Amino acid sequence: MPVMNVNHINPFLQCSISVMKSVTQIDLTVGHPEKTDFKLKNRMYAIQVGVVGEMRGQVVLAMEEKIALEVASRMMFGMQVTEIDEMSASALNELSNMIMGNTATVFSTQGILIDITPPIAICGDGIQMHSDIDGIRVPLLKDGVEYMSLYICIFKE
Repeated sequence: MPVMNVNHINPFLQCSISVMKSVTQIDLTVGHPEKTDFKLKNRMYAIQVGVVGEMRGQVVLAMEEKIALEVASRMMFGMQVTEIDEMSASALNELSNMIMGNTATVFSTQGILIDITPPIAICGDGIQMHSDIDGIRVPLLKDGVEYMSLYICIFKE
């Protein structure tokens, strides 16, 4: 089973925090990373983006549905979003594209060339994912409380 290099985690975290701040004005901090079983509790909205090139794997941005509605509302300049519809899902998918695109740029400055796949979003209760790559879950905190999580399972060829 491929093993992930912990030095490859920071660009994902830094870009997640900076994009969230610039797009939603939400300040996030990094919580304690942990190995994950990829079991999502509660009603979650999860956006999966594949990584290809010199690194391979998947990154999943997951948040409770109520948080996804709040983030989508902020992305749409305060327009109240009450359901995950085509427009709000598109906004949330674009958020993941911005995070991952910025991350790819950071890696390119380190001489690591990657590309990303189009996002796939899943919404539901008790989502269970599986990966052939051991992954970690890093909570992203707002005011010290978990706001969303980044699941990272990537490896360098």
